Amino acid sequence: MRTKLVAGNWKMHGGLAANRELLDALKAASADWSGVESAVCVPFPYLHQVRELLRGTPIAWGAQNLSEHEAGAYTGEVSGAMLRDFECRYVIVGHSERRRLYGEQDAQVAAKFAAAQRAGLVPILCVGETLEEREQGATEAVVARQLDAVLDTAGVAALRNAVLAYEPVWAIGTGRTATPEQAQAVHRYLRERIAGRDAEIAQEVRILYGGSVKAGNAAQLFAMPDVDGGLIGGASLIAEEFAAICKAAKAE
Repeated sequence: MRTKLVAGNWKMHGGLAANRELLDALKAASADWSGVESAVCVPFPYLHQVRELLRGTPIAWGAQNLSEHEAGAYTGEVSGAMLRDFECRYVIVGHSERRRLYGEQDAQVAAKFAAAQRAGLVPILCVGETLEEREQGATEAVVARQLDAVLDTAGVAALRNAVLAYEPVWAIGTGRTATPEQAQAVHRYLRERIAGRDAEIAQEVRILYGGSVKAGNAAQLFAMPDVDGGLIGGASLIAEEFAAICKAAKAE
């Protein structure tokens, strides 16, 4: 039985006062979703604050990106070891915005995945297609390519200490959401593709759905047999919404 995970991706949002208010509210509500794992992935400058506020609570924390390099002359980059200094558990790898806005290719994403694991972090590996790719019927080919790039580099056993997230690019920040059936179809495909390499790991790995998840649609999405939680964007910045999503995961 896979434990549901709900991870918030704050993206480039936050501030010291607003963070404290949000996290205090989440800590107060966290007893309502016991049995569901939860986490927040925050901008680098706030990792110290988040560690201080969440240490000793059921809510984990992590970052939104990392360098594929462990150290060196890479101005502006942050290594996995630096994230571990702040006791991060998770780091998002290959988010569609990193791929689209910053040109991250599959090989670089695979290198970042491996770097995260070398540093003792749990990578949340994002895969997903654009609207054009979906309309061309290329969804499975796209997510297979993105997944295989990591499996060919790190090996399927690396998924024992990783999380996948299917995030249809056309549903991120647009208000559009894949139907539960659309999400399930891609999640099932990903699991079957992993099973082609190792059936046991395929059943163990958690696959989150990310794409305009809200309190109003979370329960229907999480009810799908291969949807193991969510990677939550905008709704993770609203305590009531994020708490309701976590509670919806508990209900499934």
